[in-house]
Amino acid sequence: MAYWDDMKVIDLPKLLDARGNLSFIEEQAHIPFKMERIYWIYDVPGGEIRGSHAFREQQELIVALSGSFDIVLHNGYKEYKFTLNRSYTGLYVPNMLWRRMENFSTNAVCMVLASTVYTESDYIREFDEFLDAIK
Repeated sequence: MAYWDDMKVIDLPKLLDARGNLSFIEEQAHIPFKMERIYWIYDVPGGEIRGSHAFREQQELIVALSGSFDIVLHNGYKEYKFTLNRSYTGLYVPNMLWRRMENFSTNAVCMVLASTVYTESDYIREFDEFLDAIK
């Protein structure tokens, strides 16, 4: 089971320049897992919710590259909401936490760095099944 202490907000490096700013992520320096996949979510219609699942094994670092959105995490006992709205801040989400993403702003882009390749069997898509799995 994941504990609240396992998740954390990670401040990524940012280099400020009159020509524009640059941020980056280095696998061993900034994320606590080996990265196997990167995907991004964009053009989310107003009011839509993404996620609503947990992963048995996959860990993630979630970054709002543009715009903003909320990530609501649930460990089976309580819920906590994070607002991501800076491209140099990521949220580390360990495995076995229920997550949903909501309140996407216009033109929001959500980038996810994942510790595994896509494997459907890693997903827990029913909340009751998630609650059973963490007991």
